[in-house]
Amino acid sequence: MSNTSAGQGELLGDAVSPRGKLRPRSSAASKRWQTVVVTGLVFCALVSVFTTIGIILMLVVESWGFFSDDKIEIWKFLTGTKWTVGQTQGELSYGIWPLLSGTLRITGIAMMLALPMGLVSAIYLSEYASKRTRSLLKPTLEILAGIPTVVLGFFAVKFITPYMLEPLGDFKTFNATSAGIAVGILCIPLVASLAEDALRAVPNRLREGAYGLGANRLEVTLKVVVPAALSGIISAFLLALARAIGETMVVALAAGSTPTLTLDPRMPSQTMTGFIVETFKSESVVPGTLSYFSIYAVAAVLFLSTFGITLVGQIIRMKYREVYD
Repeated sequence: MSNTSAGQGELLGDAVSPRGKLRPRSSAASKRWQTVVVTGLVFCALVSVFTTIGIILMLVVESWGFFSDDKIEIWKFLTGTKWTVGQTQGELSYGIWPLLSGTLRITGIAMMLALPMGLVSAIYLSEYASKRTRSLLKPTLEILAGIPTVVLGFFAVKFITPYMLEPLGDFKTFNATSAGIAVGILCIPLVASLAEDALRAVPNRLREGAYGLGANRLEVTLKVVVPAALSGIISAFLLALARAIGETMVVALAAGSTPTLTLDPRMPSQTMTGFIVETFKSESVVPGTLSYFSIYAVAAVLFLSTFGITLVGQIIRMKYREVYD
């Protein structure tokens, strides 16, 4: 009888005291606590939403000061091949492509390094490494991810360029290749960690079924596990791509401050984030001027670029997502 009462008390949400007696919970207190928790969750969600709305409104309002200027034509901004905004001498040119080209050039170099190395590292940690090896390598990746970007920027200038690149050819002191390599090093832990999580989330029964059909470990990894985790791997790639596009300190230190529209990775390359940093710290830029508003115009292009990558990532993730019971 007592067991039945205790079971019923548990079903009704009653608490059992150490002496075995039922101690009914206060429904009013429970409702108040639930209200507090839900209110806190809603508040956090609203903070995120309103923060995003505030950023978008700021970019729209401030960049309008650039595009509404009589000297600016949107078509020339989108198609122009020369950028001289902020320079005190010469004709005004405001084509975004030199900044966009520098951003894409450095991002491309970074992804050529980060994506294959990050994926191979993830595959090794997930499918081949022993528990001991994984326990040693994972903290190493976390340490690499924790290195300040300013340190990587100086590493690119003081080590990568003089000791790795200059012996190979006529590389400038500030160039796209050294900045791209440093940004790639920065993105490797991100790709490796997220891709490994996606690989380890694949159910073991898929691996066991493949082994039962006579497949070896490499075949299981490449033909079963990687395709099953493709959604998460692509998400990791796109997140690393957005991270590289938005990187600031490394490119500001290592890539240079000259906007160039070229495919030559040996030349200096100013990115969109690099231009924003250089212009903000310039003493000649006064709020309300064209140079000041150009910061927000470039920031708006940067925001749209990363937002587009995020949307594409969500679409791809939903298309290739695998659901297991």
